[in-house]
Amino acid sequence: MTETEKDAPTVLHTLDRGLQVLEAVAAVDGTATAKVLSRQLGIKIGTCYHLLRTLVATGYLVRLAGGGYDVGPRAASLSRHLQRRAGPLPGLSVILTRLHNKTKETSYISGWYHGTPVLQHYLTGAQALRVGTLDVGYSGNMHARASCKAILAFLPTEQVATMFEGVPLDALTPRTITDFDSLTVELARVRHRGYALDLEEYASGVSCVAAPFFNGAGTPAGTFTVSVPVSRFTERQALLTREVREAASMATTLLRTGRLVVPPATQRAL
Repeated sequence: MTETEKDAPTVLHTLDRGLQVLEAVAAVDGTATAKVLSRQLGIKIGTCYHLLRTLVATGYLVRLAGGGYDVGPRAASLSRHLQRRAGPLPGLSVILTRLHNKTKETSYISGWYHGTPVLQHYLTGAQALRVGTLDVGYSGNMHARASCKAILAFLPTEQVATMFEGVPLDALTPRTITDFDSLTVELARVRHRGYALDLEEYASGVSCVAAPFFNGAGTPAGTFTVSVPVSRFTERQALLTREVREAASMATTLLRTGRLVVPPATQRAL
């Protein structure tokens, strides 16, 4: 054994495969079977059955009557603990509910979490629209999402430059910003107007507006976002912008004073 091999960290491949199985089961709605998982993950069928039996015995999975598997009580408990740690404060969740009730559109809250804008929670609109790749915990494609741009615009420029230096900006749609200079110009616009737009930059046919909220030190703490089909966005943009900015203002007040206050009607009309 070489010195490099001695110093290398030990990896428990069985544990790694078990976690892969758990993640794969959690990603679908009770339709995962041993054969499907074996083929999907490249695990021998006998090994897959052994891992599934272990996860069922420990409560992380449950076996359904039709032969499929789903998340068990221990995995659900773990998920709740993680969401509680990374999720929004209760008061911020109340503001999200208010935003959702007022707009009747799919509404999101994201937080600036360990140096990354992370989607923390969402409420689906009455005219259901949710981009399939976006879910709680998602933090990718910051250059294309209104929620992320609303935070990036108020960070130190050198911090933003460090994030994107040498990082390709993927073209998710024909409207996606794909070079850093153009992104810098867009972030300056966001700072000037106080909110960010995603006009089919992340997903074709979908537009979003997001407004940032700030902590007591004046640092971005997160954003509220509303997402709608382009067909509704044009006629509702002014209303939706006003509502996300009101939500962001309420959140900033909450984080700075500890008080959950609805702005006066005269202020909301601005």
